[in-house]
Amino acid sequence: MKSLYIGLMSGTSADGVDAVLAEISMPFQFRVLDTFATPYPEHFRKHLLELALSEQVSKQALGETGFYLAGYFSTAARHLIKQNKLQAAQITAIGSHGHTIDHAPNSQTPYTTQIGNHARVAELTGITCIADFRSRDIAAGGQGAPLVPAFHQWIFQSAPAHSAIVNIGGISNITVLNQQNKACAGYDCGPGNCLLDSWHQQHTDEPFDSEGLSALQGNLLPNLLAKMVADPYFVKPAPKSTGREYFNMTWLQHYLKKCPETADWKSISRTLTELTARCIISEAVRHKCRHLFLCGGGVHNTLLRERLTSLAEAEGIQTALTSELGLSGDWVEASAFAWLAHQTVNKLTGNLPAVTGAIGDRILGAVYPA
Repeated sequence: MKSLYIGLMSGTSADGVDAVLAEISMPFQFRVLDTFATPYPEHFRKHLLELALSEQVSKQALGETGFYLAGYFSTAARHLIKQNKLQAAQITAIGSHGHTIDHAPNSQTPYTTQIGNHARVAELTGITCIADFRSRDIAAGGQGAPLVPAFHQWIFQSAPAHSAIVNIGGISNITVLNQQNKACAGYDCGPGNCLLDSWHQQHTDEPFDSEGLSALQGNLLPNLLAKMVADPYFVKPAPKSTGREYFNMTWLQHYLKKCPETADWKSISRTLTELTARCIISEAVRHKCRHLFLCGGGVHNTLLRERLTSLAEAEGIQTALTSELGLSGDWVEASAFAWLAHQTVNKLTGNLPAVTGAIGDRILGAVYPA
């Protein structure tokens, strides 16, 4: 039986909402029917980034921000419904990532916080909304992230042997697909666009370095790169997950102080680009990958894509986009949350314990009925 779902994604970059309308049927049929991306106003984007980096957040700020996020989420969902001449009753459920404000799976009291006022989304759309997917995995002793590798494993079964999926958003993560009876591996490699974007914003009026043009004008700083690559996170064994709570401007300033030599800001951008590329490729080499399929906003950074391709080729690894496997890289994560909603509705598990470290398979998500 075919069912319709909407997946919503608001990622670490806080640039907007990605929405996917998908048709899903078992066992392995997934079809994207339509997509829609709506950017956040710049003032709201800055507000989301400030919330994520603040040590203390007021109850009012959390409540109000969740209220406004629900408006953006609902508008995206309603656009897809109207565009495809559907009725709300025809959509089985919305799967919403929400927006991550804090993620602390390794604290003495593990928790994760994704806001979005999902009850309001259900109210505004008239559609069941499923959200807060990470919390159940954390309750079961897992990292709560990344969750998308379960979808990668399900959707990309046509990938050749020794393949991995690499998503480059604010944080980069890798999924080594389950092949030859080995468990699927997946975890956050480290920074994707988050450091690059924040550094660029400090020196320009632009939210990101379009195509890596500014970084291209800089020079690689080997000493700075060596110190950053030696950060404890990169040698920490999986399962592991991270976010802006770790990789942020405070983190970068710590390493800049260790390298007091004068460097122009574009050379630091160039070195941050190299950091992202090398951290991804080092993990691909660790798992003896021969094919990398890329997705996420980072693939649009021309310099980053070139560095990934060059470093991969030097290791005998071929790179391509997930579109070659049938799903555009711009819509993989939003599609994953449509699929996760489908799993929850059908009482199917959505996590991979081998990836998150949870003690077992769990049905994920909190359900807000229509």
